[in-house]
Amino acid sequence: MNQKTAFLGIFAAVAIILGYVEALVPIPFPVPGIKLGLANLCVLYILAKYSIKEAALISIVRIIVIGYLFGNLFGIIYGLAGAALSLTVMSLLRKYSGLSLIGISVAGGVSHNIGQLIVAACVVENTVVFFYFPFLLVAGVVAGVLIGTLTQELAKRIH
Repeated sequence: MNQKTAFLGIFAAVAIILGYVEALVPIPFPVPGIKLGLANLCVLYILAKYSIKEAALISIVRIIVIGYLFGNLFGIIYGLAGAALSLTVMSLLRKYSGLSLIGISVAGGVSHNIGQLIVAACVVENTVVFFYFPFLLVAGVVAGVLIGTLTQELAKRIH
């Protein structure tokens, strides 16, 4: 139990550091909110190693800490909404499909963006934000492939 707690603490810290690095290096996209989601590498790894419960803990800690340090309340709300949908989808796919970590990561990246669009539509009380969906779909797939590939490599190296 102590080893698992320490392992989760390390991964939460790494997720926060990766979020910090990502906040330092803005990616110039014409669509607001597009990021690689490097911290999700930790969440996906923990989901694969343990369960949705531990992955949710890492995700919530990372979103709240990074949100308070580099964002605002809306960033935290968008992050939590995206993470909730993404974790649910990835957990179901992990349990009931034969997808690799890359496929699960792609589904997670796309569903994260969908969750954030739903919250944005509620906040602005307008569905015009769904205009961004095609751009966010492409970004979610690209980021998902990258994070999934990195997570598979990480899983090979950590036992």
